[in-house]
Amino acid sequence: NQTSEEVVVKTGFGAVIRKKFTFPMPEFIGWDTDTIGKLESFEFDDPYDERRYFEAGDNQIAGVGDSFERNCPAWIETVKKLRPDFPVFGSIIECSECLTRLIGQENTLLWIGMYPQRLGKAINRIGQFYLDCAKAEIQAADGLLDGFVIWGDVAYKNNLFFSPDYWREYFKPWVKAITDYCHQNELDVIYHGCGNVNRIFDDYIEIGVDAYNPLEAKADMDAVELRRRFGHKIGFCGNSDIQIWETGDKKLIRKEVLRKLNAAKGGGYIFQSDHS
Repeated sequence: NQTSEEVVVKTGFGAVIRKKFTFPMPEFIGWDTDTIGKLESFEFDDPYDERRYFEAGDNQIAGVGDSFERNCPAWIETVKKLRPDFPVFGSIIECSECLTRLIGQENTLLWIGMYPQRLGKAINRIGQFYLDCAKAEIQAADGLLDGFVIWGDVAYKNNLFFSPDYWREYFKPWVKAITDYCHQNELDVIYHGCGNVNRIFDDYIEIGVDAYNPLEAKADMDAVELRRRFGHKIGFCGNSDIQIWETGDKKLIRKEVLRKLNAAKGGGYIFQSDHS
């Protein structure tokens, strides 16, 4: 459904998304998968279905801006169009990001507490699905990708959404599996995750992630301090506080930029905002 003010669509996961044209991002307002039993019986589509990469369709992430684009070009056509001028990275979500889209964040957090092992088994099914999707995407690109982004928020401003132990048991292995497959195909990996992940940041290094984004300054992530702690074991993308840029105060902006550039000594830092 679409009006002059908003568009409402239903995803392949059975989630309902509303995009108000005056807001920068869409919101999830409903999910068909609303019980743990439904999640356990949920059937994923074939991850190797070539329509994902070679046919046009709605893109509920890249197609969202001031409007909502429908029938976007085939993924492979976008790759070919961009690659002469830009490095092109493939991308896939990880298990936490999938749960947000499949059952919603509230149910995710509730069910971790109520059904930790049952949800853990579902997470493992999700992880296998997205590992296969990553493999299919890289195979479909046939050498046209320069890197790969794994994206999944597992934290908010102050802390993780769930305990580090639960993340390490169920979420971490699938991030590692996708990272390993990318490295087998000579693709560097950037992990995108918002929020304060200081408690598990060294895990991303252990996994072998090549760079982390966006290092949200508003969530107590500090590229300079992280560089002091971890050296050049991992690259950084982001961390310049967007709230300082919003002030328009050139002195404050200069101070922010010059301090954060200390993390660039020796390389390994893509300077950009900590959010957008």
